[in-house]
Amino acid sequence: MTLIVIGLVLWCGAHLFKRMAPDARAAMGDAGKGVVAVSVVASVVLMVVGYRGSEFIAVWTPPAFLIHLNNALMVFALYLYAASGMKTAITGVIRHPQLTAVKTWAVAHLLVNGDLHSIVLFGGLLAWAVVSVIAINRAQPDWTRPAPAGAGREIGAVVGALVATGAIMALHNWLGVAPWG
Repeated sequence: MTLIVIGLVLWCGAHLFKRMAPDARAAMGDAGKGVVAVSVVASVVLMVVGYRGSEFIAVWTPPAFLIHLNNALMVFALYLYAASGMKTAITGVIRHPQLTAVKTWAVAHLLVNGDLHSIVLFGGLLAWAVVSVIAINRAQPDWTRPAPAGAGREIGAVVGALVATGAIMALHNWLGVAPWG
């Protein structure tokens, strides 16, 4: 559990550093990008190793039907992430599609994992995404809605989300987690 918490702190620090200490980050110049990148990679490694190595402590037992809700939310989260880069129609509605994707992903995983280390990991990443949205909105209160791209990009985002969902489900299955219920 300790590694998860250290990973979360490192993840949050790396991602919020520019917002919370802009002068210190600017003083680092281009070298700061490398420091942030290494910090993010290290945080992911710590969270994964910590999660895989944590003792299972049950907090609640999720009902089986939530697996299907989780899967639907995951398709939506992956669509939001793809839509962000492709500037599809939803990016004119949701200001922070990537952070909304992370929040959706975290909530989906909290629904189907009732153990302590899952609550710490996914709850921590959910909290980070919420804080990030608040910090960005305070720093940049005005938002110009982007013009949506054509239907081809929308189709591309949907297909990409479905393909990514299949790949992630296969990976989960390979790791011993049954994503289909």
